[in-house]
Amino acid sequence: MNRPASYRPITIADGVRSAGRRTPGKTALGVAGEFRTYRQIVDGMDRVANGALHGLGLKPGSRTALFLPNAPEFVELVLGLSQAGLPPAIVPPNLTAPEMAYICNDIGAEVLFVHRDLEDIARSAPLDTVRTMIVIGKDYEDWRAAAKATPPGIAQEEWDVFIISYTSGTTGKPKGCLLPHRSRVMGFYTMAAEYACYSPDDRSLAATPMYTGAGLSFALAPLFFGGYSEILPRFDAAAVAHHLRDNGISSTFLVPTQFEALFQQGETTPAPALKAIISGAAPLGDATKARILERFGDAVFHELNGSNEMGYVTNLRPVDQRRKQRCVGLPYPAVELRLLGEDGKEVAQGEVGEIFARSPMLFNGYWQRPEATAEAFRDGFASVGDMGRLDDEGFLYLVDRKKEMIKTGGSAVYPREVEEVLAQHPAVQEVAVFGVTDAYWGEAVTAAVIVKPGAACDEAGLRTHCQASLARYKIPKTFHLVDDLPRNPGGKVMKHELMALAERGKLGRRLP
Repeated sequence: MNRPASYRPITIADGVRSAGRRTPGKTALGVAGEFRTYRQIVDGMDRVANGALHGLGLKPGSRTALFLPNAPEFVELVLGLSQAGLPPAIVPPNLTAPEMAYICNDIGAEVLFVHRDLEDIARSAPLDTVRTMIVIGKDYEDWRAAAKATPPGIAQEEWDVFIISYTSGTTGKPKGCLLPHRSRVMGFYTMAAEYACYSPDDRSLAATPMYTGAGLSFALAPLFFGGYSEILPRFDAAAVAHHLRDNGISSTFLVPTQFEALFQQGETTPAPALKAIISGAAPLGDATKARILERFGDAVFHELNGSNEMGYVTNLRPVDQRRKQRCVGLPYPAVELRLLGEDGKEVAQGEVGEIFARSPMLFNGYWQRPEATAEAFRDGFASVGDMGRLDDEGFLYLVDRKKEMIKTGGSAVYPREVEEVLAQHPAVQEVAVFGVTDAYWGEAVTAAVIVKPGAACDEAGLRTHCQASLARYKIPKTFHLVDDLPRNPGGKVMKHELMALAERGKLGRRLP
C-alpha cells in the first residue's frame, strides 16, 4: 500500500501521548481522590505495554482480558495493551463466574487482569485459556514497576483493533465487537464537534461504567484532547451532584436511570460550568426529559443514539429538544443513514425501515462470527436491527427493535439468555421474557411464566435460581403467572402482545 510520507495512523494512545508532551505535569485524571498527571499516564501505559510484551512474553495479536470496575488502572491497561497490539476484551465487572468465563474462553484470553475485589469470582470461573492472572494491587504494581517506561515500538494501523467489547446477540450469547482505533478516535472528534466541551481547559465527569462503549469513550475523550477526566468508581447520585456543582465540570454523560437517581436526590443547585449533558444507551421517557430541561435549561442537553457496532449515529441537539418529541436527532458529522425495507430498498420518507449507517466510526466485525458480521453489514452500511423512520427534516425516530433486545438501565439484555436459565427451574414449564416500558429503567425485564401442573414456585425462588447464572440487571423485575402464551400461526410467541398486556396490567397475576 502506497502512503504519503506524512502518513501517521490515528490511534488513541498516540493522541494521549501527544497531550502528555504538551502538558506533562498537568493533572489529567482523578478517581476517588487519586490523581494522575499526563506524564504518569504515559509512563503507566508504556510500562503496561512493555510488561505484557517482555515480562509476560505476549506477542502482538495475543489476546488479553480486563475484569475490573472503573479505576485508574483501567485507563492505563486499555491504552497500554492496545498500543502493544494486544487489544483487551472488556469483561463487565457485574457478571457471574460462568458469564465472565464464557467471554475469556471465547476470546482465548491468555492473560487476565482482575481487580482484587473480583479475584474470588475470577478464580472460581472455569477459565480454559488464561495462563496468567494479574490482580490489581501489589501484584500489578510489582509487575508494572519491573517494565520499561519507553514506547513499545509496535507498528500500528488505525484500523487495528483497540478493544474488544462484548455485546449480546440474538442467540443470547455475547459476541465480541472488534472496535478499531479509527472508529473510537473519529468518535472523539465527532463528540467534540457536537458538544463543544473537549478543549484542554474543559473538565469532564465520567459517571457510567467504562466496560460499556459509551462509558469508556466519555472517560477517554477528554484525555485525548488534553483536558481533565474525573471518573467515578461507581455511580453515586450525590457525587454527581457535588462534582457538577463544585468541581467545574463542563460535560457529563448519564443514562436515563442515572438521571432518575439524580432527581431523587432532590438536587436543584446550579452546575455553573456545564456546557453539555448527554443522555444515551437507553430510551429516555418524556417525563424524564422534561425534568432534565427544567433542571439544566435548554442550552446544554443532548440525546445520542448509537451502538458499539455503529458508533455514534444521531444526536438531538439542545435547540431541537422541545420541538422534536421522542426523536433521536440528525446524523452526526460524516454519518450517512439508510432506512431499508424487507426488500432491501430504501423506504419512503415517513415509512418504517431498518436503520443502517455508514461512517468512519463503524466496528470491524464480530470476533470469529463471520455469519453475524455479514448479517450486520450491507454495502458498507451497518445495522444492529433497530427500526425507525425519518421526518421531512431528516430527523430520526426509533420505532421498535427488529430483534428482541431489552435496554434496561443502559445495559443490554437478550431475552433468550434469561429464558434459558428460567427454563431450567424445575417448576417452570414455559417462559417468555420481554421488556416493558419503565420510567426508571427505560425498559424493565419482565417474565411470563407457565408453571408445570402440580408444581409451585414463587418470585423469590425464581430470583434465587437466576442469581447463580445471571448478572443482577438481567434478572426479571417482575414475574407473571400465565396459562398460555400468545403465538402466531408459525408457533412464535408474540411478545408484543405480552408487552401490551403487561403495560395495561392485564397479564395474568404477579407471582407472590
